[in-house]
Amino acid sequence: MNKAITQGLVLMPPPFSAGLALWAREDGRPGQESYAGQPNAAFVPADQDFAGCLELQKTAATQKLRSFQQIPFQPGLYLRVTARVKAISGPSPTVRIAAWAGNSAGNNVGAADQLGPDVALTGYGQVVTVSAIIASGNRTGVDMVWGTAPVYGHMGLDLTGPTGGVVRIDDIVIEDVTAIFHSEMFDWVDVRDYGAVGDGVTNDWAAFDAADAAAAGKTVVVSPGAYRLATHFTFDNPVKFEGTVVMPEDQRLACTRNFNLDTYAAAFGGELAGFRKALQALFYFIDHVALDLSGRRVELTQPIDVAALAGLTSFGQRRVLTHGLLQAAPGSAWNTQTVTAVATYNPANPKTLTGVANIAAIPVGARISGTGVGREIYVASKNVAASTIELTDPMWGGRGDADVHLSALSLHAGFQRLCGA
Repeated sequence: MNKAITQGLVLMPPPFSAGLALWAREDGRPGQESYAGQPNAAFVPADQDFAGCLELQKTAATQKLRSFQQIPFQPGLYLRVTARVKAISGPSPTVRIAAWAGNSAGNNVGAADQLGPDVALTGYGQVVTVSAIIASGNRTGVDMVWGTAPVYGHMGLDLTGPTGGVVRIDDIVIEDVTAIFHSEMFDWVDVRDYGAVGDGVTNDWAAFDAADAAAAGKTVVVSPGAYRLATHFTFDNPVKFEGTVVMPEDQRLACTRNFNLDTYAAAFGGELAGFRKALQALFYFIDHVALDLSGRRVELTQPIDVAALAGLTSFGQRRVLTHGLLQAAPGSAWNTQTVTAVATYNPANPKTLTGVANIAAIPVGARISGTGVGREIYVASKNVAASTIELTDPMWGGRGDADVHLSALSLHAGFQRLCGA
């Protein structure tokens, strides 16, 4: 953040080349005396170290230099005031950034720290940088804590120590350094700060990986845009999606620290699309044992083949969907498909049907019904060349080496059954 850009704040005081009448000998308040025409001050247009500078002789115990310009100040704003100074002759003084803090009524805020750290000038011609950071909050790195009452300040510096010495002062610089503090204070990192483009075409995988590595426990923010990830990606830190992700159908996104439907719906721009990707990660990624549906109802427009979605042929660990509801949205995709066939069943090999007629038309995952078939028996696999079907469970009523008339029905639920070995 830089409020000089985002809010148009004018933070820089005038250069000394603009005239010494713009610089006060006191606090910078209206009506106070300036350095214009003073015998101990002059503008030097050329110097071997400074393009143009103020030459000032210290004639008071505390020689003040303040800009008459009111520099705006706001809570949450971090200002760095910097001056480059060198001793020319005589006793070398001590230098510090100093300011006068004013409230909305134009009165001084005495509780504000208006003096920065002292810096001694140790040798003639040696350029010394004097700096202080002014902010409302008492944080590490802040030299002058102002609180929330001040709304402006007259910025400059003080010369203290012995009198009589002559110094040259480069133009005073005031910068908004809020972003430096925010990068430490905020509990997030943005993928765009690590090179993500978000145009839906550029592969932003490397930028996402760099942001996730830098987060170190903070939240990764995917700011507005469409970010293409060409291959599988795993977030090891919490992630917040303001933009969306574009991925190939067979590539997985694992959000390990906030694995829930809300996260995936935001990531893929819709509830159903997000649910499919979350389901893909649930069944494939070993660390996920439950998918939180975030209290939502997901309307399925067609059955979901979990095995195909996850890219698995077997499954041996239980997974759970929690805190939500699945509902089939009316449509032709839910019409039942029935295939009738004749097969041979032998109790000695209770999970196998042989001599299956019309086997090519029977889908893996279909529910088996017919004489001697239990309620929940499904096609686990099939061998078309051998005309055999492997079942998920034994049949209970088949007679030894007898023909069995059966019908295979595609499921009436949201998922094709994923059958394990």
